[in-house]
Amino acid sequence: MLTLPDYPWDTLAPYRKLAAEHPDGVVDLSIGTPVDPTPAVIQDALRAAADAPGYPGTHGTPALREAIAAWYVRRRRSPDLQAQDIMPTIGSKELVAWLPLFLGLGPGDIMVRPLVAYPTYDIGALLVGAESIAADSLRDLTDDQRSRVKLVWTNSPGNPTGKVLDAAGLREIVDDARSLGAVVAADECYAELGWGDWEEHVPCILEPAVSGGDLTNLLSVYSLSKQSNVAGYRASFVAGAPNLMPTLINSRKHTGMIMPYPVQEALRVAISDDAHVQVQKDLYRARREALKPALEAFGFSVHFSEAGLYLWCTAGKDSWESIQDLAELGIIAGPGVFYGDAGAGFVRVSLTASDERIASAVSRLTKRN
Repeated sequence: MLTLPDYPWDTLAPYRKLAAEHPDGVVDLSIGTPVDPTPAVIQDALRAAADAPGYPGTHGTPALREAIAAWYVRRRRSPDLQAQDIMPTIGSKELVAWLPLFLGLGPGDIMVRPLVAYPTYDIGALLVGAESIAADSLRDLTDDQRSRVKLVWTNSPGNPTGKVLDAAGLREIVDDARSLGAVVAADECYAELGWGDWEEHVPCILEPAVSGGDLTNLLSVYSLSKQSNVAGYRASFVAGAPNLMPTLINSRKHTGMIMPYPVQEALRVAISDDAHVQVQKDLYRARREALKPALEAFGFSVHFSEAGLYLWCTAGKDSWESIQDLAELGIIAGPGVFYGDAGAGFVRVSLTASDERIASAVSRLTKRN
């Protein structure tokens, strides 16, 4: 029987208990689940498609795939993508976890993921017996390791760091991976939530400045969970790699990984409507602008955090000490050690709480100071 590591978030239980003792209640800034209402336009689309007695298609409806392709042109500056090279997925996490299997990785093969990264990348390698290596550049690997690399994950904007890779940085990874014959899968789920220099555009793995107009072995993975408040819908997709997509679709057909038709319709409507995304981004912007200086006043320094829904912070002490300090204020955050050894000493603070809870956290952080 395959035994996976314990689910990391379960280890926060004693800190949640401590935080619950705060007289003004808990402010949960840990996992980062959306709390704002799902936009009405998306809810209406789900309801309108509720009469769905037949089996949906694994590949997704043509209308959905055309809408996603149009979004890649409109929002991701990626005109070379064909609708046939797009497939909806039941959330992005399951695609991350199962992609090594569908690509045929196994013992002896290497999957590379960022130094500080979402733990599900490692789970995907573990499921197939492949080796996972944490590295931000393939040039940091030995010759033997490079010869065995089959899959490279990029994550920009990064979770948990909020770090953004510019087009040149992405292109370097793509070129290095291509020299090894490896697939590059780009986890880009926070790309619509750029701040500062990245306000208007976060580079995409499929855009010509990165891909050179050739999408072979390049996959873009995307989720609407955060930008559209549809985490409960599991509305995501993968796009690109015309040489791989037919096999991915076939594998998912055999394993029954099919997005329900009502969700496909909700996703189609959501990806076609930019207005609600801007409204939600502005909500997160206001929360970020309130929370960041409060954390800094408390003694944290914020690193990267150039995009996405998290502030990547350190107080110059052990991650768990900082988690304890915050829990004493009734605030729950994510320990940086959940994201690999390079995350030691950091905490991840989410912006996904109501305005009232964010204001409460700001008050506690600044009063303590």
